[in-house]
Amino acid sequence: MNAALRAMGIDGSVHVAHGFRSSASSLLNEHSAFSSEAIERALAHGEPDKVRRAYNRAQYWDERVTMMQWWADYLDRLRARRMPMQEQLGAQPDLFG
Repeated sequence: MNAALRAMGIDGSVHVAHGFRSSASSLLNEHSAFSSEAIERALAHGEPDKVRRAYNRAQYWDERVTMMQWWADYLDRLRARRMPMQEQLGAQPDLFG
């Protein structure tokens, strides 16, 4: 992913792939409709308990599906407005509007 960013001319001092995860985590955690556990599972943070990790692969599935649809809709709204993310973060996002 970092190679793709560089190919688009985005220097590592401006943005790195982990920044996408950081942005998503911040925005999703600010929105109380999603549990922090579901956010962490969706963003590929593994379950620390080996037994739970082995047997509970579908944990928070319904909530994660709803969350990812919200995220896709949010990104579509950003693209439609063509506003830089910095401007979006200046105000509390209207997450369902």
